[in-house]
Amino acid sequence: LADAVVAVKDPLLNVCMDAKHHKSQPGPEGRLHGQCSPWKDKACCTANTSSEAHRDQSNLYKFNWNHCGVMPPKCKRHFIQDTCLYECSPNLGPWIDQADSSWRRERILHVPLCREDCQQWWEDCRDALTCKENWHKGWNWATGTNRCPWGSMCRPFSEVFPRPKDLCEKIWSSSYRFSPERRGSGRCIQMWFDPAQGNPNEVVAKYYA
Repeated sequence: LADAVVAVKDPLLNVCMDAKHHKSQPGPEGRLHGQCSPWKDKACCTANTSSEAHRDQSNLYKFNWNHCGVMPPKCKRHFIQDTCLYECSPNLGPWIDQADSSWRRERILHVPLCREDCQQWWEDCRDALTCKENWHKGWNWATGTNRCPWGSMCRPFSEVFPRPKDLCEKIWSSSYRFSPERRGSGRCIQMWFDPAQGNPNEVVAKYYA
């Protein structure tokens, strides 16, 4: 019971950010799709958002992963997982920041992503191709979906992002911070986790709150 009282008092715990597709409060979503399902007991996303997160040309942001040819599935699954964390997690409160953009009033900034999650993301994407370091801005949207800006070349991720830290910190303009901490330390946010073991990010949010 004491825990319940603490949760009520702290505005940083169990919250959803004020952004394009988020619910106003986290709650159970029995039908979350695929890689978003770990959040089904307490989610900031709807089932519809979770299924859109798995599409190549999703209606969430009209963003195309395949802007430099087809992104390999082993790489794409990390971007799906990243989308699920962003849309569904109720444990990002300590890193919610004001955003002055047309499509959201809040964003996440400097979420400490566990070292292994970042390294695996980089490892699985190193041979995929992209033309940009920061995917938040600077695209050519003339056709209604993101295309590489004029004069930018498609290059392997390993050239655009020489280290895992570069990928995690630069791709979404500092939404993540590369944490030296390991999974299970209670000090870093996991993008990947097995819900059968509970959600490891709850204790992390509590620690930083």
